[in-house]
Amino acid sequence: MADERADARAGMPTISVVIPVKDDAEMLQRCLRSLARQTRRAGEIVVVDNGSTDGSAAVAEAHGARVLVEDRPGITAAASAGYDGARGEIIARCDADSILPEDWLERIERAFRDDPTIEAITGPGRFYDLPPFGRAVANLFYMRAYFVFAGAALAATPLFGSNFAMRAATWKRVSHTVPRDRPALHDDFDLSFRFEPSRNVRYDPDLVVGISGRPFRDAAAMVRRTTMAVTTIAQHLPHENPVRRWFRRMRAA
Repeated sequence: MADERADARAGMPTISVVIPVKDDAEMLQRCLRSLARQTRRAGEIVVVDNGSTDGSAAVAEAHGARVLVEDRPGITAAASAGYDGARGEIIARCDADSILPEDWLERIERAFRDDPTIEAITGPGRFYDLPPFGRAVANLFYMRAYFVFAGAALAATPLFGSNFAMRAATWKRVSHTVPRDRPALHDDFDLSFRFEPSRNVRYDPDLVVGISGRPFRDAAAMVRRTTMAVTTIAQHLPHENPVRRWFRRMRAA
């Protein structure tokens, strides 16, 4: 709260950082340490505990985060609970395995301050725990592919859940449409569908965070992620199919 009051006095937007977590105490600790080193401090950090059986909540409290509990399973429910509970004018989102560069929040603040039309900003992740060849392959066929193919389906820039920020007013406008009881959805991709294609969502290639390559070491996890992507697209058909979205974007332009 002290950081929020200081931001208000300085005329800067207040920023809430939301982190969903389930049984990731060790990685969460690294993430929170990287937040403590930010050149622009967060107004608040909201950690949403989604049924952890380890010490995730205790780690969050030890680092001064506000802990919310979401009993409904799935990252969509957990992330949404965090956005609902956030007090800042800007809601930044990362994951428990994210390691954030020291200027992450500073870059986010600058983007929203310099362009009042921006609704959200997002950037890529870099895999910090894969060998060089595996990192290059994952970057090309997972990270870049996500922005290209999801962008084509959306007729807009997709949000990347480990690294994005949006205005609180933007979340309030779409929050009632987000299904909190469907754990089989990619929450970031689903949320991206709920923004009109004409909305100003900026991709910043320099807004980079470190992320874990754990899914690439687990074939079952990759199959699950692929299934969730297909399920997320199917959730929005036929009304939000790519042809209709591209048509709406061109008509708005």
